[in-house]
Amino acid sequence: MIDEGVTAVLAARATTRNGDDSHTSGTGVRRNERTIRECTYQDFMKCQPLFFRGTEGAVDLTQWFERMETVFRISNCIVENQVKFATCTLMGTALTWWNLHARIVTNEVAYAMMWTNLKKKMTTKYYLRNEIKKIEAEMWNLKVQGTDVVAYNQRFQELALLCDRCFP
Repeated sequence: MIDEGVTAVLAARATTRNGDDSHTSGTGVRRNERTIRECTYQDFMKCQPLFFRGTEGAVDLTQWFERMETVFRISNCIVENQVKFATCTLMGTALTWWNLHARIVTNEVAYAMMWTNLKKKMTTKYYLRNEIKKIEAEMWNLKVQGTDVVAYNQRFQELALLCDRCFP
């Protein structure tokens, strides 16, 4: 009986549907489609991206990457603007490094770079090899302190993100 009722409702819905995907609610009233507009720099900055100075180390650089990617998604930042907007959050030695790179390859080439390529360049520059070795050693020697499994799990996840070479 329930199957028959469901089948009848679906059949009735199919006959009132105009046979197309016209975004109507079945009442003849057209639903509005959301249009996604291109992100502006102001939209990007309203999402409060992190700033990176270049002195913080691998942990903060990884967090900066993660926050940038979150801000890109939230603000609907198009691929062409990602490097341009992200590099506006660089400060101190990181900004000096970026300005030197842009001067060498020209601004047009520097800002045409893909986000993944910027991440690789920054990883090469700011992931110091001895710092990564310390993080890897901590990962392999990580132990639960007493019964604090939550703290162990949180630290394990943080280290796993940093050791993507160990855990691709």
